[in-house]
Amino acid sequence: MTSAGALPRPPVWRLAVVGLLGGVLSGLFGVGGGIVMVPLLVLLTGMDQKRASTTSLLAILPASIAGSVTYFVGGQVDLLAGALVAVGGIVGAWAGARLLRRIPVGWLRWTFIVLLVAVAVRLVLVPPARGGNGLDWGSGTASTVLTVLALIALGVVMGVASGLFGIGGGLVMVPSFIALFSLGDLLAKGTSLAAMIPTAASGSLTNLRGGMVSLRDGLVVGAAATAASFGGVALAFLLPATVAAWLFAALLVIAAAQLAVRALRAPR
Repeated sequence: MTSAGALPRPPVWRLAVVGLLGGVLSGLFGVGGGIVMVPLLVLLTGMDQKRASTTSLLAILPASIAGSVTYFVGGQVDLLAGALVAVGGIVGAWAGARLLRRIPVGWLRWTFIVLLVAVAVRLVLVPPARGGNGLDWGSGTASTVLTVLALIALGVVMGVASGLFGIGGGLVMVPSFIALFSLGDLLAKGTSLAAMIPTAASGSLTNLRGGMVSLRDGLVVGAAATAASFGGVALAFLLPATVAAWLFAALLVIAAAQLAVRALRAPR
């Protein structure tokens, strides 16, 4: 098998353009940006789907760190919640990758598509609140245990969805934080970015060891995405919560459309 490093190198400026767009989305919505970076890497640089996905994952790592630090400075990250979701996400990604080899995912994919559209509709009809103080960890032992288990379970679902469908965790985490845990929109986005760091790091390390990604390509895209993520976070703080919710809903619909195209093209 040819390693990623032996493949033709895309022009730096094209990689940078992809990173800039992905970074803005990462900071603005609290997602990895792969929903835009993967198709653009395929379109602009000629990468195949797998190499584009591994390059996007590597680029997400520094962008997520920069974005989460910026949100944290603004008081919009719940570190404990992010850590618990990350633990579940690592387990879920492992499980999802193995389930992909063992079960037919056609009906699961369409169920997930419907779920994304439903979440988008809810965001439009019931916009999230701006602000928030994080989860209440001191409301009692039983309540705390349930919260911990719920956050780990969310991470598992996020990881399974990522492993099965190639969908970034932020698309699952942000609306779940808002709808299930009553976090404000900024707090949900900042915590989502923090939770993505361990999974992006572990996945990228595996891909680098397996020769499935070019370190040079990932660093170029990642550097551009990191620089752009600061602007995305600033925009997130400036936009009214309702407008931000509508834009995130549009992003979910785009993700659902991408999944639908893959489902229609997939072999029966």
